[in-house]
Amino acid sequence: MRYLLDTNVLSDARRQTFPELNAWLASQVRADLTISIISLLEIERGILQVERRDASAGQHLRAWLEAEIMPAFSGLILPIDVSVARTAAGLHVPDPMPEMDALIAATAIVHDLILVTHNTRDFERTGIRLLDPRRGE
Repeated sequence: MRYLLDTNVLSDARRQTFPELNAWLASQVRADLTISIISLLEIERGILQVERRDASAGQHLRAWLEAEIMPAFSGLILPIDVSVARTAAGLHVPDPMPEMDALIAATAIVHDLILVTHNTRDFERTGIRLLDPRRGE
């Protein structure tokens, strides 16, 4: 099975907030774990915001991104292409959803991936396969 990791999963793994999440990640084959370019955007935006408030904390987060996330997911960062964009557009009908969530869900649909997230409720209506390792779902 292949998985798409949501941004919140990456953040919680960094913080080591949930031992069951880190254990699940450690048990997976690295090549089966992917991220969306949207997660990279969200992480970069978050780091830039932290850097404006606290240079030291921002530097710590940037080091995590550059030393851990970028090498770990080299070749495994999925782009937004025509198929993902069109699929995301369809997820807004009949009821709009947050754009970033729609793009992440569409990436999972197009690439036939299981979305690993702590926000399962936000994605249930899309019909994608979901997994929250904290809950064993």
